[in-house]
Amino acid sequence: MPAGMKPLEKFLKKQTTALTRAGGFVGGVTEKAGAGTGASRRRASLSRVVPFFRETSPESGQPREVFSPDSEDPPSWPPATGPGPAAPPPGDVRSPSLSSDEQSSEASLLAESGGGGGGGSGGAPLPSDTPDNLTLALLDSAAGKRPGVCTETLLDDFLLTHPIFLAADRFQQVLMQQFSLETQGEECGGGEEAARKRAVLSVVFRYLDTYRELLQEEGERSNSFPKELYLCAVQELSQYPELVEDVLKLQRWTEILHTPSVEEKESRKKQVRPLFRHFRRIDACLQPREAFRGSDEIFCRVYTPDHSYVTIRSRLSCRVGEILALVREKLQYSEDQPVLPGNLVLVAVTSAGEKAVFRPSDEAVFTTLGVNTHLFTCEPSELDSLLPLPEEIHWTPGDSKLHDMSAEEVATQLVVFDWELFSCVHEVEFVCYVFHGEQSRWRPLNLELVLQRCSEVQHWVATEILQCQSLPKRVQLLRKFIKIAALCKQQQDLLSFLAVVLGLDNPAVSRLRLTWEGLPGKFRKQFQQFESVADPSRNHKAYRDLITSLRPPLIPFTPLLLKDLTFLHESCKTFHGELVNFEKMHKVADMVRIIRRYRSSQLAMDTETSPPHLQTKAYVRQLQVIDNQNLLFDMSCKLEPKDT
Repeated sequence: MPAGMKPLEKFLKKQTTALTRAGGFVGGVTEKAGAGTGASRRRASLSRVVPFFRETSPESGQPREVFSPDSEDPPSWPPATGPGPAAPPPGDVRSPSLSSDEQSSEASLLAESGGGGGGGSGGAPLPSDTPDNLTLALLDSAAGKRPGVCTETLLDDFLLTHPIFLAADRFQQVLMQQFSLETQGEECGGGEEAARKRAVLSVVFRYLDTYRELLQEEGERSNSFPKELYLCAVQELSQYPELVEDVLKLQRWTEILHTPSVEEKESRKKQVRPLFRHFRRIDACLQPREAFRGSDEIFCRVYTPDHSYVTIRSRLSCRVGEILALVREKLQYSEDQPVLPGNLVLVAVTSAGEKAVFRPSDEAVFTTLGVNTHLFTCEPSELDSLLPLPEEIHWTPGDSKLHDMSAEEVATQLVVFDWELFSCVHEVEFVCYVFHGEQSRWRPLNLELVLQRCSEVQHWVATEILQCQSLPKRVQLLRKFIKIAALCKQQQDLLSFLAVVLGLDNPAVSRLRLTWEGLPGKFRKQFQQFESVADPSRNHKAYRDLITSLRPPLIPFTPLLLKDLTFLHESCKTFHGELVNFEKMHKVADMVRIIRRYRSSQLAMDTETSPPHLQTKAYVRQLQVIDNQNLLFDMSCKLEPKDT
């Protein structure tokens, strides 16, 4: 293996800074109470590979901090184009995580993602202004009152990013007001009023289409808006008969949003949906993945300090307080609990023994759990006594099932499953994940599952190799994993491709000198080429060159997408006083459109139903992994002691 290789896993490793929640792993316990507010808060995921927040310089060995909202001299955002209030002077928006010879690549990233006034997307973004005024300018553009502005790009920019600067409820309120507004003045006739109303309806239709699945999930809270607008539009028909087609379309939208919220919820109540890694039946894991919504119900085990457990049935978006109430009710009727516990807390315990205490107000904690992280409940005084489950800290050597499977079949199943997970992620989840964290109206549940999968595949590679006691068989596994990585790259699944490469770069695997020496030169050279793609130098230039050369459909390395969004978020202010930096919103929307392009065509899915095929499919979707790095390293040292 090349010496001095800086794996992408280390570059993207989760670090605790002012950008993350206040506090951290102190004394083995993370206290979630008292965390920061606003955009600086991130949803905790104990296993995810997240965008970097600190990086160690290979020259100095010292961590270099990126911009924090709490720093004294935040970089100013680029001035918006066009007329409007004077903007601050342009600031240096280059990534502080990059060395001087890498800055040009980062600057080019900003340029490619919409810099320079947005000229790359067919129209300049709006000048900085207040959220409400931006909404009015959007309606003017839709009504044809802003010549020279690309309405399609502007509308897409606004709808993809408005949750950052304008709450959905307020946006809907402004649209209602503008539709009902009667234009005053002799110079304005009925034709202009009708054009204004049609502009409002065109924006509403695009909004409903963009957020359809998320609005359906919210039920009556979101359905009330199109219903009220429809009733208002019906009353206007006598005065504006030209709106009849739009009103009929609005009526169809009210039916679309209302009907599934009743029928789908009833059908989903009949079937409790499994998160991956939590499958209980083989037929459940063979079903195609569907997007998770907060109302979906799941089964989950909650353990007590003595490792006994209760099984609860809960909504995915359930609050921690509700989970504790369900646990307390179960324990009340348990024969193993003669005394009903008093004040309970919910704790996530990793296989390494790290603990994170949830607040009663936390929501949707299930998707934040790590690969081998389990929920425990106990009294606060019992926190120190919580230990990982025995099966998480002990391992049994044995032969891998991979020996009986072809690399082609395993790679195909990895690609299919990754595509199912990636397709389930709503494009707005990327924005909500980076910009809102725990305060987001829509939880990035499906995105968190994709990040979990990335971590899971990395640890799966290390687990399979380190559990194999035979040196020749370990060499065979090494060859097979390199071949699997090559096939994933060939099928344009960069998520599993890089996850497998990072798994082979795990220190517990890379130190196996005898195993690597047994690898034929052809495979060693191929793996060095794969490592070069994972090289983070020059802002991941090798990876970016590769993904630029690919055509959809493709599966990107999702953690790097989030890293780019995080850099854009933290390097430019969203607000200057009460004014929105819409140039920044344009760049964010450009990044979301890149993600949309990756999924612009459908991946061909397999339909093979032979028993060996189904066995491989079930295996890939239920990977058994060890994610405790200390345990992996101990296993490695037993295979090849340090003095070997």
